[in-house]
Amino acid sequence: MPMQVEVDPNEDTEWNDILRKHGVIPEKPLSPTPMIEEALNQARELAHENRLEGKDLDELAALEEDEDEDFLEQYRQRRIAELNQIVNKSVYNQVYPLQKPDWSTEVTEESKKAFIFVLLTSSQGNNVESRVMIEVWRQLAPKFGEVKFGQIRADLCIEDYPDKNTPTILVYKDGDIRKQVVTLKELNGPRTGVKDIEQLMVDLGAVKLGDPRFRQRDDDDEQAPKTIRSSNISKRTNMEDGGDDSDWD
Repeated sequence: MPMQVEVDPNEDTEWNDILRKHGVIPEKPLSPTPMIEEALNQARELAHENRLEGKDLDELAALEEDEDEDFLEQYRQRRIAELNQIVNKSVYNQVYPLQKPDWSTEVTEESKKAFIFVLLTSSQGNNVESRVMIEVWRQLAPKFGEVKFGQIRADLCIEDYPDKNTPTILVYKDGDIRKQVVTLKELNGPRTGVKDIEQLMVDLGAVKLGDPRFRQRDDDDEQAPKTIRSSNISKRTNMEDGGDDSDWD
């Protein structure tokens, strides 16, 4: 009776190599150590990179003495590329006064190229929320130039549209309405500001969450609604909110 020799398949021996080559014993499982080390290195790199996330070019320059020079330069070039891409996509950069006869071209068809945010404002001069959104539109349009911001008095867009339903926000993309916001109740009411509409833009995919422009908010963003509420509305009846019919007719 031949003698049987027990073989440890995990040993690194010449005999085991021969047995593995002929399929007698299975291949030795890979050590998890290198994989663990690689995962840890990736985690360290990600954590290191996240410390720089959202910093503008001036803030990156201030870190030159504290950060690895090559890594910082790579990150700086990536940030410049991101900013250049934003600039190249910025083709609108203003609030567009809309007219009903041009709706198909200026809104429906144009939404096949970009997100279109349309603001339907009040036909009366005492709708505070409409004035709030007019100012917000003015701030957002030049900031997010790849999104088209349009504005029209509601009654010039939809006959007999109830003034109590203004302001109304219509969001178009690819020829369809993606979102309809009637008054600001589902947002933040009269306190709705730039941040609230930016969040809406992120939710709808019009802007990415990590967009560097979210760091560029001026302190005036949150003050604008207060300024509007405290102004003398009667003196501004013929301004901005469609009172000047020459802008729309």
